[in-house]
Amino acid sequence: MQGRRVRFVVGTDEHGEKIAAAAAARGLEPQAHCDDIVASYTKLWADLGVSYDVFVRTTQPAHAEVVAQVLERVWDNDVYKAAYSGWYCVGCEEYKDELELGPNHTCTTHQTLCQHREEDNYFFALSNYQQQLEDFLETHPDFVQPASARNEVLAWVKSGLRDFSISRSAVSWGIPVPLDPSHTVYVWFDALVGYLTALLQTPPGGVSLGATGGAPPDTARPKGETPGSPRLDDLPRHGWPAAAHIIGKDILRFHAVYWPAMLMAAGLPLPGRVFGHGFLTKDGRKMGKSLGNVLDPRALVDAYGADAVRFFFMREIAFGADGDFSEARFQATVNAGLANDLGNLLKRTLGMLHANVGDRLPCGAGEAGVRDATRLPGVAEAAAPRAAAAYAALQPHAACEAALAVSGDANLLLSELQPWTALKKAGLWLCGLCGTEEEKAAAITVLVAVLEAVRIVAVLLSPVTPSLSHAILRQLGQEAAAAGQPAWSDAAWGKLQAGTRLPPPELVFARIAREFVTEPAAGAAAAPTKGAKRKAQKVAS
Repeated sequence: MQGRRVRFVVGTDEHGEKIAAAAAARGLEPQAHCDDIVASYTKLWADLGVSYDVFVRTTQPAHAEVVAQVLERVWDNDVYKAAYSGWYCVGCEEYKDELELGPNHTCTTHQTLCQHREEDNYFFALSNYQQQLEDFLETHPDFVQPASARNEVLAWVKSGLRDFSISRSAVSWGIPVPLDPSHTVYVWFDALVGYLTALLQTPPGGVSLGATGGAPPDTARPKGETPGSPRLDDLPRHGWPAAAHIIGKDILRFHAVYWPAMLMAAGLPLPGRVFGHGFLTKDGRKMGKSLGNVLDPRALVDAYGADAVRFFFMREIAFGADGDFSEARFQATVNAGLANDLGNLLKRTLGMLHANVGDRLPCGAGEAGVRDATRLPGVAEAAAPRAAAAYAALQPHAACEAALAVSGDANLLLSELQPWTALKKAGLWLCGLCGTEEEKAAAITVLVAVLEAVRIVAVLLSPVTPSLSHAILRQLGQEAAAAGQPAWSDAAWGKLQAGTRLPPPELVFARIAREFVTEPAAGAAAAPTKGAKRKAQKVAS
């Protein structure tokens, strides 16, 4: 929306013992298992309307080349071989310190017994970067976000960094260590380098390769480059350092401690920030297969559409905090924000205009008569910078609040001024009964102001509800804006022009009135039965 080039990278790390075990359980080779998983991911991104520039896979041949180059840079000064003995969690794919273990050496994340292992590994000398990392985190307070994550990372670092194993001798499903092929590269060392591999697949200094939700691109490369030719020295031309890594808080240590040290050792700049998002519960309970309450995003998208799903999670859960999903809350939130305050507002306002002046706007939103008729221009113009700042701070819930404040005020204004009353009187005036043309003109200016406010809301919500935003813009005769990505300049008041043709009013977002498609966990509040009223509740985000 700022008009800047963006490289949006997603992907899968596909090596390691856990992947090999999952493949064996399905009777598949690891690569075939990974191919199946990747296909399901790319379909889900497409169904959710998530577009990306590169889908990187750590099983791509080019990635092994990049990993080898990183190892070559750090090998002499920061890698050594030693024996290791400790408790290993296969699910986390890491050794656990005694302080991290639960009773009987259980993993507190997976609630499973850890395995005691002894093996010779290659280690990365993380301790060499103790002071450097401390200094960096102190002088770059925004590097780790949110604040709770930053505090956690600082505590880890200040407790004393311990060297970590970067190879496995007993795991065959991985990238061989170049100088000792009897070992494979530890999955987390391998996976983090995937960020570099991904950018080396984009055109130097250019826009994206355009892989938007389809099959992950393996072959699309700049002219002259082949899968065997990525070079770390080229990273600055391909967009490194990244502006941000968006990750789950459970892998914060790898991204905010191990990864910066690896980059320092390799002589590469660090990303702009690492943002750890929270966890999700369902109906107030942790999700788990044993509870039968794992939330399937595909079921939600199939039932409610991508925009509704995107809106709920972006609107109701502060990014970086833990959040809870219940289908009753989902329906109430989406109905209130998208169906009532926005969809219904647009349809009834357009309907009144069509009924009284036809399919052409009689005046533009930027005209003095419209601008001065209501408080909406000031409300909308104040919301745009608030939304922009919120998106930049990775706080989409606050951006949604800023946008919905405009539609909420537009609804309130209609209730206060009741322009339909003046329009009805004007219709009677034509029969010599009552009302004036001046009253009708004043009512029309209110309706035009409301439509302009709705247009601006569509622009502000476009990163969250792209399909709905485009549908609203088309209803307002803004075909050019609906054809592409709205920009912040589109949020300025006054874009609706006199004479613009308005298509027949349609309901761009219907109110949800259907049975639940997910099941609550055992012991959670039961879903209302068919026909029961579902009371909307305001939930603080």
